[in-house]
Parts: sequence; structure tokens; C-alpha cells
Amino acid sequence: MIHAVRPLGLIVAGASSHSGKTLVSLGLIAALRDRGMTVAAAKCGPDYIDPRFLEAASGAPVINLDPWAMRHDLLHPRLARHAAGADIVVVEGVMGLYDGGSGGAGSTAALATATGLPVLLVISAAGLAQSAAAIAEGFARLADGFEVAGAIVNQVASERHAALIREGFARASVPLLGLVRRESAIAIASRHLGLVQAEEHADLSAKIAHAGALVAEGCDLDAITKAAASISGQAGDAETLPPLGQKIAVARDVAFAFAYPHMLQDWRDAGAEIVFFSPLADEGPAEGADAVFLPGGYPELSAGAIAAARRFRESIHAATERGALIYGECGGYMVLGESLTDADGTEHPMLGLLPLVTSFADKALHLGYRVLRPIGDLPWSVTLAAHEFHFARIVSEGDGDRLFDAEDAAGTTLGPIGLRRSRVMGSFAHVIDAM
Repeated sequence: MIHAVRPLGLIVAGASSHSGKTLVSLGLIAALRDRGMTVAAAKCGPDYIDPRFLEAASGAPVINLDPWAMRHDLLHPRLARHAAGADIVVVEGVMGLYDGGSGGAGSTAALATATGLPVLLVISAAGLAQSAAAIAEGFARLADGFEVAGAIVNQVASERHAALIREGFARASVPLLGLVRRESAIAIASRHLGLVQAEEHADLSAKIAHAGALVAEGCDLDAITKAAASISGQAGDAETLPPLGQKIAVARDVAFAFAYPHMLQDWRDAGAEIVFFSPLADEGPAEGADAVFLPGGYPELSAGAIAAARRFRESIHAATERGALIYGECGGYMVLGESLTDADGTEHPMLGLLPLVTSFADKALHLGYRVLRPIGDLPWSVTLAAHEFHFARIVSEGDGDRLFDAEDAAGTTLGPIGLRRSRVMGSFAHVIDAM
């Protein structure tokens, strides 16, 4: 294998959600690695779950690239830094190629335009054959500022089905770069926030290898590699959000898995020490930590175990008593509250550090980008870009200062959100970057 002088990059986008772009991305990464290429991976948008699958496939950390929430002067340095040492970067898109907020805000197409990376379009052939070509042609026609370099058709049922798909693409200008067979053995189960987390799949490596074999068998890897573009830009320094402290204890396990890798890396680059601990293993933050970060995840699925974690509870309370900053996002915010009711209606006591009662028994979807203006200077003093995605409901909020004034991506005022008591604080929003 001749390695690229300058790293290449492409975006694997879907014609729609559930088109199979995650499995195609995993298979493509595995197939390229089997050819001896060093592959880096990234995910478009505010997603915590898919990056862990991409990490398992690529064997390296994965970053998020968000064209709405990240300043564009940071996108190129982040991409260039991530690409350093790799032959190719495979970026998995979000939803359908053009799907996002008003004007396509945050869409995969917006990222393609911002980065100049070409798009490999994944189309599910479930329920169609020749019409797949018309879908590809329409997506390419609407491209503005980027190129739809080719299509991979997924969920191909038989050789007859494949022949009909090829027949359709014979009339299209978009190259057909691959056909991936339908294969139930590589399916990945989902739950309310997306795919079941990578850490919960004992057979994940086998699924990735199987997906890689399917992509290698059905796709033109030479043409796909040739369609990728050189990644331009310098991996220079740019001003990022300052760390929460000098030594930051970060909760990490299947209940607290939603911490952005770019944020943790920015904190490390600023000189902070990051130390992980597992509340589900009844661990507490490291001695001497001057900040504790409880990220989001699935505490509603492990509420009983969290409630029973005595050492975790005592150590968090001890950290507050010594003046550490305690910051929780989404699930972490719920755990800082007084109680959490799970889907079965059972109420579990939480840390009791904020006057907050939440419930997962009566679910309601909260989803969208957020603009946050901190009320006070903790944990940050600048306007923030963030995202909210949860089904939990606030049952009650007691006395406490608010943390942020919030707007949605369209500028609609949402009012104050989150709570703060002294140096304990949190909200349902996941902070991504400064605006």
C-alpha cells in the first residue's frame, strides 16, 4: 500500500436516517485498514454514541465535527490535527445529507461545504431498485459547494436486485461505487437515544470485521479512495473553552458516556489533568481533583446502581465540601438532583446536591441546538453553543440560581435553564463550543 503524502478525507452521508451509513462507515474503515491504510474517523454533529463504534473500527480516538456548534475557524484546525498521521479520514454524517435545522444548519451538507470534503452517499435499497439511482441523482443535483462523488447502495437482497440497481445507475451521472448485501448478522440494536452503546456489544469486533468483508466484496475501494480529497489547512492553535479546573475527575462508564472527546482534549492541551472514574463501579473522583464532570449518558437505565453506590455519593459530597467545582450535563445533571424515577415508575434517590426531581416514566422528547448565555461566570463566562437531546421530564425544581439563559437555534427564547448552588451546577444542555 502506498500511503498518501497528504491525508485524504471523505464524508459518508445517508440519503435518510436508517440508511445504514454507520455500518457502511464501519465496514469501509475496516476494509481500508485491511488494505494497510491508517484510517482516522470523525462524526458530524452532536453525537456521542456513533463515535464509539467508529473508534472501535479505526482503533483510534474519534472527534465530532459540528458545522453549527463549532466555529468555522476551528473546524479546519480540528480536522487537520485529527488527520495528522493518517492516510484517510472517514467522516460519518448525521441523519440525511441535507437534514438539519432551518437552512440546513448543522447538516452533513453544511459540513461538506465547510470542509470541502466530497460525499459518498449511502442509499438503502429496501423497497426500491432502479429508483436508487434517481435518489442519488437528486441528491447530487442539490449539492451546493461540495460534490456527491458516488453512491453506495445498502441492503441489497439478491443478485437480481443488484442487477436492477445497476440498470438504474446506468442512466445516472452519479457513479455507483458499491453494493452492500443485506445481512442481519451485522445489525446493531437501538434504544431511545440511538444505537445501543458500543461497550455493550460483546461481539462488536466480529460485526465490524463482517461489515468490512461485505464492503470489500461489494465496493470499489480503489475508486472510493480516489474520490477522497486532500485535507487542507493547518493543525494550528485556536482559542478553546478553558478547562473546568486543573485536575478534572470525569465520570466514565455506560451510565456516563457522553463526554465530547474534543472537549477533553482541549482541556488537556490547556494543561489540565483528566482522571476518569466509574460511578457504577462505586468509584469516586480522584483525591485532589478541583473539578468533577458528570457527563450525560444513561443514568435512567442504572438508577438503582447509582443510588446504591455509597462510596461514589460520599466522595462527591466530600469534593463539594473541599470546594471543588461539580458540573453535570443532562444525565449527570439528573444525578446531581434529589431523585430520578425510572421507566418502571420506581423513584431512586440521587446525590441531592441540587433541588431537582426528574422522571423517565412519563417521557417527553427535548431535542435541538441551544445558545447558552451563562448567568455568572461559572463554569464559563462566554456565550456557548450546545445541544439538548433527552426524554426525561423535570418533575420539580426548588430554590437555586439558574445557570444559563437559553435560546434555540432559530433565536427563540427558552428562558433560564439549569441550576446552581455555590460551586455545584448543571443543566440538560451538552456544551460543544464557544460561539
